[in-house]
Amino acid sequence: MNRRAFIQATGTAAAASLVSASVSEGVMEDARKSLPDASAAHLPRWRGFNLLEMFMAPQAARFRESDYSGISELGFNFTRLPLDYRCWVNQGDWRKLREDRLVWVDDAVAFGKKYGVHVQINFHRAPGFTVASPAEAKSVWKDEEAREVCALHWGTFAKRYAGISNREVSFNLFNEPAGVEAGPYKETVARMISAIREVDKDRLIVCDGRDYGTKPPTELVGLGVATATRGYAPFHLTHYKANWVNGSDKWAAPTYPMIEGGKPWNRESIQRDQITPWKALEAKGVGVMVGEFGAYSKTPHPVVLAWMRDCLDAWKSAGWGWALWNYRGGFGILDSDRADVTYESKLGGKLDRDMLNLLQSA
Repeated sequence: MNRRAFIQATGTAAAASLVSASVSEGVMEDARKSLPDASAAHLPRWRGFNLLEMFMAPQAARFRESDYSGISELGFNFTRLPLDYRCWVNQGDWRKLREDRLVWVDDAVAFGKKYGVHVQINFHRAPGFTVASPAEAKSVWKDEEAREVCALHWGTFAKRYAGISNREVSFNLFNEPAGVEAGPYKETVARMISAIREVDKDRLIVCDGRDYGTKPPTELVGLGVATATRGYAPFHLTHYKANWVNGSDKWAAPTYPMIEGGKPWNRESIQRDQITPWKALEAKGVGVMVGEFGAYSKTPHPVVLAWMRDCLDAWKSAGWGWALWNYRGGFGILDSDRADVTYESKLGGKLDRDMLNLLQSA
């Protein structure tokens, strides 16, 4: 039995020892069947979290089974994995991929199978593009070598998970493409699609909108992909005192509803500016989801919850799924270190019960 068949048969990434003796094959099969159907034209209303173990190469770590068991226990069914390709390249050679690191992603796919949680694989730093620092030396939107290498990486992932249901695994090509016009974006996406579908013709592919995920990518209509938007507006609310945003420590403490740059932010403006334009794209046969949203821990907690309530209500009305950034950490429900929250000990960490209740109700 080859590696891929082994993953599909057992629901584990590397060895049967990952499967608890108390969990039967029948239970795992029931978990897999519980995941909703997913297609490019119609994404399910997934609800879940971004997991950051391979988000930045210097801090890379294996994904945790306890995260998947906890997410499932709390009633959620989705994880997005924002990945840094440098985690699995060999000594800086972006054409040489390390099997010992790729199995870390296999682990997450296996845990998703075991606990009935969808796994969406995203290149947050792709060969040739990132919104993080430092920038890539070559641009995947312009440079042929970068496109070739990026296609090599996506083709490798396609081979690893070929035949696994779209209920369980999807691909999210580029995180928040910025600094690229519609034409080059479409050309690059088409190149990645070709590399993936050469070996896995039915794989579900999701593409973020341009301008950091905020602009509906109408140029991709007809390519057979779904799309993802973001939930980070108003920025002065969601990134208040974020240490990676210059000057954010000087902003006035946000309220909600609020005015940002002379523009009101409330339930009506969310609908008008962040739902309606994407519904027009959805009407053309492109499924929509919210790949990331959240507010940093320095924003007053009542403000976060009031804003989040309106966002979640808007997305529920639209029929869209979402993934909070993150599960554990400054935006999440666990170990967020908010100064104005009384935490509950649960799932091996400090749980924000009020935020969890809101997410569970949405």
